[in-house]
Amino acid sequence: MHTYKPFGAKAILIEWKAIIAEAILKDILEFKDKINSQKSESYLDYSIGYNSLTIIFKDIILDFDKEVEKLKSIYTLNLTTKPIQNFIWEIPVCYDLEFGIDLKEMSRSLNLEISDIIKTHSESIYTVFFIGFLPGFLYLGGLNSKLFLDRKPNPRLNVEVGSVGIGGEQTGVYPVNSAGGWNIIGRTPINFFDLEVSNPCFAKSGDQIKFIAITKREFSKLEILVSKKSYQLFKTVIND
Repeated sequence: MHTYKPFGAKAILIEWKAIIAEAILKDILEFKDKINSQKSESYLDYSIGYNSLTIIFKDIILDFDKEVEKLKSIYTLNLTTKPIQNFIWEIPVCYDLEFGIDLKEMSRSLNLEISDIIKTHSESIYTVFFIGFLPGFLYLGGLNSKLFLDRKPNPRLNVEVGSVGIGGEQTGVYPVNSAGGWNIIGRTPINFFDLEVSNPCFAKSGDQIKFIAITKREFSKLEILVSKKSYQLFKTVIND
C-alpha cells in the first residue's frame, strides 16, 4: 500500500512503507515504468527515494484528486513491459589506513579487527536504491548489521572525492570533495560523476555494487588510468 500527497504546486509524492527493502524498490521502479508507458506529456520528471516516488508535473496541478485517480489507475495496469537491464558494478577500493582514516576508531567502536571490517564490507553486494545528496552519490542498501555505526558527531569540512564511508545503516562513496560526517574506511579511484560523458553517473536505481579490495599500488595505477579515461568498469548483467 502507498499514499499520495501534494508536494508543492507541481509534484505528487507517493510513499510506501518507511523501510529499506528491495521489494519496495521493485514496486517503485515498476510503477515508474507504467507511468512512462503512458507517454503522457503531463509528467516532466521523477525522483526516487528509499520508499517514495515523486512525480514532477510540467504544469501546476489544478485538480490533485483527479491526478491521483489517474495514477492509481496506472498502478493497477497489468502491462508487459520490457525488463530494465541492471548490472552489478565492481568498484575497486583501497582500504589502506592512509585512505581509511576512521578504520582504527571504527575498530574500537565496533569491537572488530580492521581486517574483519574490510572483509565484511567487501563481501556484501549492495543495491542502488536512488541517487541523491550530491550528484552521483549512490544510496546503497545491504550493509551488514555488524558495521552499523552512527555518523560522526562533528562532520568534516572536506571529505576527499572517492572516499568510501559508513553512516548509520548505509555505506556509500563521495563523488566529489564535500563536507560529510560518515566514517571513512577507504577510497576508490573510480569517478562516480563525470560531466564529460553522456551518462555522468554510470549506475542507476536497481543496479548493484560490489566493492573489490585493492592495494595502494593498484590504486595508484588505476588512478592514472581513470584520469586518462582508459579504464572501463567491470560489470555483469543481473537480469536480461
